Amino acid sequence: MKKVFNLFDFSQKVNFRTEILAGLTVAMTMIPESLSFAILAGFPPLMGLYAAFIAGLVTAVFGGRPGMISGGAGATVIVLIALMKSHGLEYVFAAVILAGVLQIFVGIFKLGKFIRLVPQPVMFGFVNGLAVIIFMSQLEQFKTIINGQMTWLSGNPLFIMLGLVVLTISIIVFLPKLTKAIPASLVAIIVVFALVFFFGIETKTVQDIASISGGFPPFHIPEIPLNLEMLQIIFPYALIMAAVGLTEGLLTLNLVDEITETKGDGNRECIAQGGSNILNGFFFGMGGCPMIAQTLVNLSAGSRARLSGIIAALTILLIILFGAPVIERVPMAALVGVMVMVAIGTFEWASFRIINKMPRHDIFVGVTVAVITIVLHNLALAVLIGVIISALVFAWESAKKIRARKYIDALGVKHYEIYGPLFFASTTAFLEKFDVANDPAEVIIDFKESKITDMSAIGAVNKITERYARVNKVIHLRHLSADCRTLLIKANQVIDVNILEDPTYKVIVD
Repeated sequence: MKKVFNLFDFSQKVNFRTEILAGLTVAMTMIPESLSFAILAGFPPLMGLYAAFIAGLVTAVFGGRPGMISGGAGATVIVLIALMKSHGLEYVFAAVILAGVLQIFVGIFKLGKFIRLVPQPVMFGFVNGLAVIIFMSQLEQFKTIINGQMTWLSGNPLFIMLGLVVLTISIIVFLPKLTKAIPASLVAIIVVFALVFFFGIETKTVQDIASISGGFPPFHIPEIPLNLEMLQIIFPYALIMAAVGLTEGLLTLNLVDEITETKGDGNRECIAQGGSNILNGFFFGMGGCPMIAQTLVNLSAGSRARLSGIIAALTILLIILFGAPVIERVPMAALVGVMVMVAIGTFEWASFRIINKMPRHDIFVGVTVAVITIVLHNLALAVLIGVIISALVFAWESAKKIRARKYIDALGVKHYEIYGPLFFASTTAFLEKFDVANDPAEVIIDFKESKITDMSAIGAVNKITERYARVNKVIHLRHLSADCRTLLIKANQVIDVNILEDPTYKVIVD
């Protein structure tokens, strides 16, 4: 992959117009989402916008790659709802700070590389499930509150909303065929806004979600007791939030790497995300992580540098301080149309074309991850389960590869040439290869085409030597690699018998 684009690397050409317009488009789509998540969690609405500003600015400048957009994401906020209900806002701020500290540690110790363990079927399921979530979440905008009850729009309000959404989608689809000088999403928002404003069309606007007027994020030290009991309360929430945020962030980084054919820095992203959450906790933000939907909006608008993320964050701050009266009048239909197109663009349609070429277990993993993502809205859990299933399938398939070639040489010595990895899943099949009762007095087990990989494998080797030792037969272990010998020697501190030298077992290593 090519080196990442960098706003501060003047050897790279940055299209300032594209970056600025992309940043403005991202800001428009972040505002209603950040407000909605804050309200959902029971936080003051401005906490969502503060999180969008702080996380967006810090990660845009210091994050692991250009093009990624961070803010008050729903996945991390949902984790904190129970803590908000049980202990209140001050404990939430403390948990956000602690989550940031944990994320920085992950980056410092370079643990971000473990995202490479996520298989492609898991990525397919994750992205497709996320696309469905983005689409389904837009349906909430077709509801309104009547007499204190949330009900679906009907009659003229519904038709107006649908018409404006269709208009937005049409502009996004057809404008790029005429010109790509301006992001189609931004043009669509402006056109729909002007249409509603000048013709006095009654429809749902940003103001119907919450007021976005306020001041600069205030510095605030969480008012909590500094003791072990407090730490026991917030640590589980902080740990889960940190894990969810890093999982989403590193998966987003991987996705952007594929789209842009550049290489990001996962560990740097962990540190930047952690720093942004620490600042969130001290400046009245609800915390967050990279937002895949807004990142895709940014990329589709042509952004490839850090400038768009900076512009988006600063735009949100300026709107909080000065522009709320205008932005609060933006029709939600325009933002819904943009997000619907993001959902369509997010979905891996290619997965349908290759599904008949994929192994059945890969199809199962992809579908499982997608279903968990959609049903539970827990992206980290979905990915974790997908990785576990993939690992178990891999272990099972590898276990079936263990086999033995058997023959007796001219001296009457029985040879077992082992093929395939010897590890926890293949030990049973390995032990079944030997005929201890009928073998001659001397047996050679040749590991030239095999490898002892874990303690289960050592236990299997130890068990077979015991069986031959009980009938006074000599075992030779041949062609053990240096690392296998080291593993066996170290295992002597765990098992009771030194299978390399103990005369009772009559084992000879050649």
